[in-house]
Amino acid sequence: MTPPVFVVDTNVVVAELITGVGDSPVAVLLDAMLAGSLIYLLSPDLLAEYRSVLLRPKIAKLHGLIPAEVDRLLEEVVANALWREPKTPSPAPDHGDDHIWALLDAYSRSILITGDRLLLENPPITSLVISPRTCVDRFLGSNDADA
Repeated sequence: MTPPVFVVDTNVVVAELITGVGDSPVAVLLDAMLAGSLIYLLSPDLLAEYRSVLLRPKIAKLHGLIPAEVDRLLEEVVANALWREPKTPSPAPDHGDDHIWALLDAYSRSILITGDRLLLENPPITSLVISPRTCVDRFLGSNDADA
């Protein structure tokens, strides 16, 4: 059986860096990304979004990383990702997430991991959209922390 392939929404990466709870679902997911034990897709647009959101002053104040540390973290994220460059954005429930829908379209049966309720409640026809908690419970083993 082919292992699942995921797309990790920006809010999951950001949530891990600002929560500080080491066994939370978002922490488990980021750890799996960095360890190479989670198979995930990344595109130029999604990587740029990760970086721009992590460098927003209010968010940077919460996670405490300087830009060079953010860049080192993202280099590790890129090193373990399956790189895709979708050509045509697909219409998502929120226009700002069109690049995520395009990335999901770039790899059939990929699964989006997000905490965004709008995306969770309006998945694309061809892909599954799940919460970090659901991903950890179904694909990475059980975790007692709250989502």
